[in-house]
Amino acid sequence: MIKKEEEKLFAFLCYLISIIGVIIVLATKKERSKFSIYHAKQGLVLFIAYIIVAILWSILGFIPIIGAIISAVLWLLMLALWIIGIVNSLNEKMVPLPVIGQFAKTFKF
Repeated sequence: MIKKEEEKLFAFLCYLISIIGVIIVLATKKERSKFSIYHAKQGLVLFIAYIIVAILWSILGFIPIIGAIISAVLWLLMLALWIIGIVNSLNEKMVPLPVIGQFAKTFKF
């Protein structure tokens, strides 16, 4: 496999299999390019956002109707971010995810 294609695959895995893909990229960090590490950071931020949304979902579940609507909107936003991350990785773009992507800069690995 061509190195560039391999890095694209690893970047894609950071979104497809979430934290497992991030761990794989970080475990092989010395062999990875800045591109796949960039997407590992973005994938980690997305995973943390998923956890936060899951916690909010469990809290909002107690609020009839409005809680369900807010939860549905949050999950749709997470789905949109996931798709954007996948598209960016496959198109070889190093563009931060909207809203949450800037938090990836705080990771120093």
